[in-house]
Amino acid sequence: MRIMLVTDAWDPQVNGVVRTMKRVIAESEAMGHEWEIVHPGQGFLTTPLPTYPEIKLALFARGEIEERFNEFEPDAVHIATEGTLGMAGRAMCLKIKHPFSTAYHTRFPEYVSARLPIPLSWGYNFVRWFHKYSGKVMVPTPSMVEELRAKKFINLVAWGRGVDTDLFHPSRRIEEGQPGDPFEGLQRPIFLNVGRVAVEKNIEAFAELDLPGTKVIVGDGPQREELQKRYPDVKFLGARFNEDLATVYASADVFVFPSLTDTFGLVVLEAMSSGTPVAAFDATGPRDVIPGSNAGTVTPVGGDLAAGAGACLELDRDTCRKYAEGYSWRACAEAFIENLQPLPAPARKRFWQKIRLRRRKKPLELVIPPLLDLSPKPRKGPDTPDGPDEKS
Repeated sequence: MRIMLVTDAWDPQVNGVVRTMKRVIAESEAMGHEWEIVHPGQGFLTTPLPTYPEIKLALFARGEIEERFNEFEPDAVHIATEGTLGMAGRAMCLKIKHPFSTAYHTRFPEYVSARLPIPLSWGYNFVRWFHKYSGKVMVPTPSMVEELRAKKFINLVAWGRGVDTDLFHPSRRIEEGQPGDPFEGLQRPIFLNVGRVAVEKNIEAFAELDLPGTKVIVGDGPQREELQKRYPDVKFLGARFNEDLATVYASADVFVFPSLTDTFGLVVLEAMSSGTPVAAFDATGPRDVIPGSNAGTVTPVGGDLAAGAGACLELDRDTCRKYAEGYSWRACAEAFIENLQPLPAPARKRFWQKIRLRRRKKPLELVIPPLLDLSPKPRKGPDTPDGPDEKS
């Protein structure tokens, strides 16, 4: 299948949307599918997202998206985000009457309300409108599906996530005092948080916990400088990637996930795959992954997260690893392909015949009239700029 992806989230952004789509693309390409990816870093006119300048919003993109759609001739269109590129892709599909799928990767209304004085209800009105005509809205967890259904979203389907069990592996653990220890000089146990350092991640709830040992935050973002000043006892190590990040996960003692706005939380699976138990609040994502796993604890929102984190010190690291092995990126990619919305074969043939005919006619319409202007000219009359009729 030929798939066009329209996404406002791509390199150099570091987030769950980018990581998820890159893994889905890699797995589906191995299955024989082809991709055309439209993202802000491809020469579009962009403007920084207010309060988050690292994210660029593409402007006036619909014409370019439609041209690339025509050239690539995809079987299916997937719109991953609700930003300006996503809106342009949606508008194109509605204009040309081509079906499309979307995904609900993030709690967009909560993110906006946390940063700007915009009521939460306005945000949900927008995202409900955005996804209204999507053939399938792919949602990370069953609990998130139920939450959105209660808000009158339609065409929802649960679409899980996977984890790279080769990269995130317990064998990367470096014990205290050994060469390469990423927490050298820090008192154990290590309570770790990994992710974007931003207001919507509820990192203050982690930073304020009364825990033994050391609290460590790995990641970067707009709130990092502020939090470093407010919480001098918390160690901020900056962003880590690939093997370095995997070593950090495996070498920690407990992973603490305080977010209330994530729809899944890939970092939860990455920690478990590394053998590190997870303490989290009872929110979408952890609520669907942790209970019954013996790989972590879930604490009611507003409850004693420190007690949950402390209990994780007693959990078996091998059990965490075995549980995470049940989450496959191949299964995630297969479910994604199944949820796409291609035109049926007969309709697809007619659709592209019309598109090709229109594209062939368009250059002729631009060139022929100036060369052969055979259209009848109106007679000049008293109301025309050139004056009255000529006398015969």
